[in-house]
Amino acid sequence: MTVLVAYNASPQGESALRAATAEAERRRQDLSVLVLTPQESPDIPSHLAHLLDSVPPSVTVKPVAYRTASEEVADSIIEAAERVAASLVVIGARKHSTVGTFLVGSTTQQVLLDSPAPVLVVKAGYA
Repeated sequence: MTVLVAYNASPQGESALRAATAEAERRRQDLSVLVLTPQESPDIPSHLAHLLDSVPPSVTVKPVAYRTASEEVADSIIEAAERVAASLVVIGARKHSTVGTFLVGSTTQQVLLDSPAPVLVVKAGYA
């Protein structure tokens, strides 16, 4: 089984990666990273490479996958979860205003409703 993290270069993305790494280690499962920002190059972005360097050796990191520009973010996350047979999907969430609290972000809501695996939503600042 695999823990999938949906990552972007943001405080929420970094928190999601840290939470996913901790879950993968606790569950003794692989870690799969889906980069949500489409990339021109197949090279791992330097900010992500730096974070992946801190993954404990007990966690196997599968090859990094990238969302294509033509894919909706939520669809990309759901498809990646199906492809890797994820046991858990970890996504980051931004802080919302009072009105935003009532209306969960559309991407988060779609992933929560359609994911084939449980979803962990992490705020920025997860330690």
